Order: sequence, then structure tokens, then C-alpha cells
Amino acid sequence: MPSVTDAPCHRKRWQVFKYSVDALITLKNSRWERSPRSPDTSDIQTKGARKKKKKKEKEEKKKKENSNRGRHSSRDCRVEKREMRVRDLGMGFDSDEIVLFKFCVGSCQRSRGNYDLALRTLLANGSLPKRTARKVSAHPCCRPTSYEPVSFMDATTTWRTIKSLSAADCECVG
Repeated sequence: MPSVTDAPCHRKRWQVFKYSVDALITLKNSRWERSPRSPDTSDIQTKGARKKKKKKEKEEKKKKENSNRGRHSSRDCRVEKREMRVRDLGMGFDSDEIVLFKFCVGSCQRSRGNYDLALRTLLANGSLPKRTARKVSAHPCCRPTSYEPVSFMDATTTWRTIKSLSAADCECVG
């Protein structure tokens, strides 16, 4: 037989149950309906889509560089690569390991400006003192604009890294 205290408890339980169901319905509705501040799902990319986009951008950049190469002669400023023994680099390390050494080669004839032309004329006609003329460079030089580190293992099996040893990019400077 139900007691007097059971009715208020029973009513409380139903109120809690009803509150819980209402909360779940509200949650369900808000979860499936997009709020005005939520981003549009068409803008969200999957990891695979981002990788594909990056790869496509990289290929387009490569194509652009290759098309630019066609306009320049083989004498223009550029990076070249050679495999070299670490010992032959003259940095004082005892290692027979071979590393890829990148360096700048080429002329900068196309990069000459008014300054270079005027200075060349002054040097040629003797307008500058000979002592000064020996120290002056009358044309731009093909030089690295950024560098890469080179890592190798020396004769004592210790890993070594030489910072700013290899050219990463070259341009006409000066």
C-alpha cells in the first residue's frame, strides 16, 4: 500500500524525468540545426583535401619556376648541386661521408643597373684612384640569399651539423 510520502517523491521523479527529456529534445534540436555563428560545412576541408590542395599548389609553383627557367640563359644566377666528401669542404672535419653541397653559379649581366654601368665607366677611364679601383666590384654577384645546414657523421661516429653551409637560394646581389 502506498504511503503518503510516496506521492510527492513520485511526482518529483516525474518532474526530473520530464526535465531530462525536455533537455534531450532541446539538445537534439540544437545539435541538428546550425546556429547562425557556426561555420558553413562547405568551408571545412578534410585532411586529405588539404594535402591534395597543398600538392596541387606545389606542382603549380614548380611549373611556374620551370617556365621562368626557359626565359633565362644557362649563364644566369642559379643553385647547382654536387656530391662532395666532407673532408674536401675544408671545414676541418675528418669524415669520408659524402654530402650534397649546393652553391651559386652564373653571371648577373641582366641585373646590371645605372650604378654598375657608371662605375664600370669610371674604372675604365681611370677616374677613380687605382688604390680604390682595386677594392671595387663593378658588377653584381651571384650569391646565396638563404642557406641550409648540412649534417654528417664524422670519423668518431659523432653526428655533426654545420649551419649555413649550403646555398638554399641564389640571387644577383650588389
